[in-house]
Amino acid sequence: MSLQKTIESDYIKAYKAKEEVKVAALRMLKAALKNRQVELLRELTDGDVIEIVGRQAKQRKESIEQFDAAGRMDLSSREREELIILEAYLPAQMSDEELAAAIEAAVAEVQASSMKDMGAVMKALMAAHKGRFDGAKASAAVRARLS
Repeated sequence: MSLQKTIESDYIKAYKAKEEVKVAALRMLKAALKNRQVELLRELTDGDVIEIVGRQAKQRKESIEQFDAAGRMDLSSREREELIILEAYLPAQMSDEELAAAIEAAVAEVQASSMKDMGAVMKALMAAHKGRFDGAKASAAVRARLS
């Protein structure tokens, strides 16, 4: 079963079980998936779905930070619940050790020697491990490795 169909069936189950937060999170995700499908004029692959889920999760994380800064713990807690739901559809994130090993492999692959090669290293890293790591964390680690 494709990831998109899994999301659809989970939405229906949550709707029937009257799980308000899960229904809201999955409804927003389904809308984002539908928009992207219309944009591309084709069925979405699991890779496309993972990318969209990742984008939605990132939006939730940013919202949580803003709500916490504004002292809106009620809204922040709801966003946290939605984030947990969305993260269930993402592949397992790489550990720091795995990320360091992947960075070393990417550096060796592109024969990087200076900060000028950072873009090439990140490109190789993204190609090999897309969606399995936080881009900002990887960028900082690559920068530290190359400097």
